[in-house]
Amino acid sequence: MNYLEKYFHNLNIALEAVFTNRFRSVLTALGIIFGVAAVIAMLAIGNGARQEILDQMKMVGINNIIIRPLYAEDDSRDESMEGRFSPGLTIQDVESIAQLVPTVQRVSPEVEISMYAMKDRIRRPVRVAGVTPEYFDVFSLGLARGSMFNDDQLKEGSPVAIIGNNIRAIFFGNTDPVGKQIKAGNNWLTVIGVVEDRMVTEEAVKSLGVSEFNNVIYVPVQSMLLRYQDRSVVKIEEIQQMRRGGRGRGGRIIIRTGGSNDQEEVKYENYHQLDRVVVQVENSDQLVPTSDVVRRMLVRRHNGVEDFEVIIPELLLQQEQRTRDIFNIVLGAIAGISLIVGGIGIMNIMLASVMERTKEIGIRLAVGAKKTDVVFQFLSESILISVAGGILGIFLGIGLSRGIMRVTDILTIVSLSSVIISFGVAATVGIVFGYMPAKKAAAKDPVASLRYE
Repeated sequence: MNYLEKYFHNLNIALEAVFTNRFRSVLTALGIIFGVAAVIAMLAIGNGARQEILDQMKMVGINNIIIRPLYAEDDSRDESMEGRFSPGLTIQDVESIAQLVPTVQRVSPEVEISMYAMKDRIRRPVRVAGVTPEYFDVFSLGLARGSMFNDDQLKEGSPVAIIGNNIRAIFFGNTDPVGKQIKAGNNWLTVIGVVEDRMVTEEAVKSLGVSEFNNVIYVPVQSMLLRYQDRSVVKIEEIQQMRRGGRGRGGRIIIRTGGSNDQEEVKYENYHQLDRVVVQVENSDQLVPTSDVVRRMLVRRHNGVEDFEVIIPELLLQQEQRTRDIFNIVLGAIAGISLIVGGIGIMNIMLASVMERTKEIGIRLAVGAKKTDVVFQFLSESILISVAGGILGIFLGIGLSRGIMRVTDILTIVSLSSVIISFGVAATVGIVFGYMPAKKAAAKDPVASLRYE
C-alpha cells in the first residue's frame, strides 16, 4: 500500500467513525458552529460600521472645518458675550480666511432659509440655500445635468438655481428642469442645474451638520442676500434698543408689554449673515492648527466675542471609528472564546473516543499500522468535525448578519476575508485540540490495548 492509498484508508476510517456517531459529532461541532457564526457576524457589524464612517466622511468632505454661528439662545454661547457688539459671521470673514490663512484650500459660505416653493399648482415647503461653487467642490457634489453658477450670476445675484434631485422629482417629474422656472418665496428662479442623487442619514444631519442635498434649492449666496434676507443689516429697532441701554446684538431684547404688572418679554435674534462656513485645508495634519488660527482670527474680527463654534467632523468621525473598533474587538474576542470552548469540547470528546476505542487501536497496531497512522486517523476525525462545523457556521453567520441588518437596521457587510479567517481558525482549532488525543491514542501499548475491556 503506497502512501496515498494509506492516507485515504485512514481518512475513510475517520469518516466511518464520525458518521457512526452522528449525534455526538453534531453536538461536538456545535461549539465550532456558533463560534464561527459569531465571529462572522461581529466582523460583518464592524465592516458595516466602518463603511458608514467612510460614507459619512464623503458627506462632510475631506479635510473640512465647519464654523457654525452661536447667539444668545444657544446654551453653548458664553454669557460674557452679552453687552458686546459683534457683526457675526459675514462674507467678509470668508474673504479674510481665504486670503490670510495659507493652509486653506477652499472656503464655502452658506445661508439657508425655509420657505414654500411653487410650480404648476404644486406647493411644498423647501429649504433654499445661498452658496458658491466652492460648496459643491468641498462636498464633492457633482451635477447630474446642467451647469454651475458663473461669475456674472454670482456677482449680480441673478435669480438662478441648482435644485436637488427630490426637488426635481416633486416639481418637474420626468421632464428636464434645466431652463424652466420655479417660484421660491417671492422670487421666480431659473433652474440651471440638478445635483447628483446623494442620500444622507439623519444621524449625519444632526451630529455633523450635513445638508440633505436632495431636498435643497441652491442659489448664489449674493442672490440670497439681495433677494431674500441679509441678517447683517442693522435694523432701526436694534439701534433704538442700544440707545435705551439695551444689550448688544444677539443679546436679549427686552420688550415691555405694559399692564399693571409691567411684564417683560425676552426675545433673542440671530444676527449672523451666514448660517455656516466650511473651510477645507490641503492636508489632514493641518486641520487642528488651521482651526485654531481661524478661531483666533474670527474672535479678533468679532471684537472679542466668540459667537461661533469650530467643528472638525473628520476628527469626530475618527474618534467614533476608534470607539467602534474597540467595541468590535471586544465582541470579536468574546466570539473567539466560543471557538476555544468548541475546541476544548472536541478535545474532550476525542479523549473519550480514544478510551472507548482502545481495543480497536490495539488491533490496528497489532496488524501492522504505524503510530503515525493512528495519529492521522484521530486527527482526521477532529479536523472533519471542526471543518464541518466551520462550514455550517459560515452559513449561519451570513444568515445571522442579514437578520441583524433587517431587524435592527444596522449595516452589516460579510467580507470574503472574514469567511476565510473564520474557516481557517475553525480548522486550526481542530488540529490543535485534536492532536493531543491523537497522540495519546498512538502512544498506547498494543498488548495492553488488546486486553482492554
